[in-house]
Amino acid sequence: MTTPRAHRSRRPHKATAAALAALLAIAGAAGCSSKAKDKDSGKAGAGGVKTDVGVTDKTIKLGVLTDMTGVYATLGKSVTQAQQLYVKQANAEGGICGRKLELVVRDHGYDPQKAVAGYSELEPDVLGFAQFIGSPFVAAVKQRITTDKALVLPQAWSASLLGSEYIRVLGSTYDIETINAIDFLMKEKGLKKGDKLGHVYFEGDYGENALAGSKYMAEQNGLTVVEQKIKPTDNDMTAQVAALKKAGVKAIVISAGPRQAASLVGVAAATGLTVPIIGNNSAYAPQLLGTQAAPALEKMYYISTPSLPIGDDAEGPSKLAADYAAAYPKDSLDNGVVAGWTAAETFGEALKRACEAKDLTREGVDKALLGIKDWNAGFGVHDFTDPSAPSSLESVIIKPDKAAKGGSSVVREAEISDAAKSFKR
Repeated sequence: MTTPRAHRSRRPHKATAAALAALLAIAGAAGCSSKAKDKDSGKAGAGGVKTDVGVTDKTIKLGVLTDMTGVYATLGKSVTQAQQLYVKQANAEGGICGRKLELVVRDHGYDPQKAVAGYSELEPDVLGFAQFIGSPFVAAVKQRITTDKALVLPQAWSASLLGSEYIRVLGSTYDIETINAIDFLMKEKGLKKGDKLGHVYFEGDYGENALAGSKYMAEQNGLTVVEQKIKPTDNDMTAQVAALKKAGVKAIVISAGPRQAASLVGVAAATGLTVPIIGNNSAYAPQLLGTQAAPALEKMYYISTPSLPIGDDAEGPSKLAADYAAAYPKDSLDNGVVAGWTAAETFGEALKRACEAKDLTREGVDKALLGIKDWNAGFGVHDFTDPSAPSSLESVIIKPDKAAKGGSSVVREAEISDAAKSFKR
């Protein structure tokens, strides 16, 4: 593929972290991890390739922990179907290392107990995870993942996930993404020193990591952040809009889900709070353009995202959009397709390099990924050589657009702001 134009806090919410820690204990972490260690380790398989968990002479099993029924159901469906498409195409070409890929899918419905239980169930039988939706849930099993050495490529971008070489964030983390978003607001949407900036955010890893980016930009640029913390079950943003309007904010960041973004933008427009609103990549789905909030979304809303959107005319998005539409003609295109495909192709690239080194063990695959630098899956450049850093610091700014394929169009090309370059956690 040709190189396209793009690519892609610090502490979890105490209550969420405590609840997940309790669930982790209930799930029986030590017992589950020991199952993987009891399997044959490093045995030579077909072609003289070493294997251990999740790999036979005929198959390579990868786990998928997704959300098909919860707050990110739209994203989960798109991510999963994109990964199933990758597996279908790879297997049609003979698989990888003479073995067919197999996805083992579990829907956790964005429920902490189901997410942790799903990891416990799948980990002993899969090589790694091509999908794991939910920053708090990945963080809850972070230590186990490091011990199990099962590579995880999450659809989650919290900085709390950095530091383990077995959890690799694809694209910029939420704090960096938010820094780039506010840089856009200041350079192109009139936000300036002395202004108040609203920030509506989910409690927990995702929202609080994004908030860290807002606070950093406020310190650097003389802004005042007006915080509005919400829960994933909060869908009506009327009270938050009223508070932000009273505070006199000149722009708003939202770090939540698509439903919350639609309510926020729709209510803001209806009440005369016509300021630019920008969301993190998880805060938009093109299905919102079928709601009453559509006109306001197209006028007032922007999204900071790690990669080119599915509707871009670059080679990577164009081919994927055509292939996905052919495979799933009844389903709409959205950027979950990009996220899922990028993770699957990244895992596939690591498998191919591990095969060349004749080592398809968990450690062998991780070592292969650590050797990948300046690699492009068609949607942006990634560097996986440093586990303490995300694979990119770039963000693309997009906006809802009914006329565009996939429901969004590019407003600002991939860019790393100076503030993002200088940001230290």
